[in-house]
Amino acid sequence: MEGILGKKLGMTQIFTADGATVQVTVVQAGPCVVTALRTAEQDGYEAVQLGFVEAKPPRNVSKAQLGHFKKVGASPMRKVAEFALDEGETVAAGDQVKVSIFKESDFVDVVGTSKGKGFQGVIKRHNFAGGAATHGSMFHRAPGGIGASSFPSRVIKGKRFPGHMGDERVTTRNLKVVKVDADNNVLLLSGAVPGAAGGYVVIRKAVAKKPDPQPQPEKKKGKK
Repeated sequence: MEGILGKKLGMTQIFTADGATVQVTVVQAGPCVVTALRTAEQDGYEAVQLGFVEAKPPRNVSKAQLGHFKKVGASPMRKVAEFALDEGETVAAGDQVKVSIFKESDFVDVVGTSKGKGFQGVIKRHNFAGGAATHGSMFHRAPGGIGASSFPSRVIKGKRFPGHMGDERVTTRNLKVVKVDADNNVLLLSGAVPGAAGGYVVIRKAVAKKPDPQPQPEKKKGKK
């Protein structure tokens, strides 16, 4: 399976065998249930739809959704997503997918929704430097000039302005799986994961893993 659905629980730190501190994000990864199959003959592509199983299922579910989950004998779920299958792998509707599809030292990409920051100015939203903060400046947190007056006499598309910040899809790449707790369906991932605690995330195998750093030979010092 390419990936799994999860819920961000928060951040903590663990200690390695040599005493080093590693900042990790705790993610409840599954269990998930295969709620539908997508085939090339019927849908034009191959994929599986996974539903994230939670202790408290949603109460207000439409009849269409209720029938969709009833086909596979599962309770209604709040979050579903589609994943591609590895070549040669076959699954059936109703199968469970657990955190055991990952192992320690794997690298994953995590997709989530970033925290919403509301309406923000250019300094916070785009990291503008701002103007002088001294007395009499009258130019502190403004964006500055936004275009020429004579030509082209308009604001160019894509100009960075104040506006809504956050609450958008974000992908964090190449996070290392530090620990897999198969009994509790928990993953410990190195670094930060998009979104707030309690938010849903998609955890999938890294598509562009960087090569591991290799030890470099020491350079010989020349004679003075």
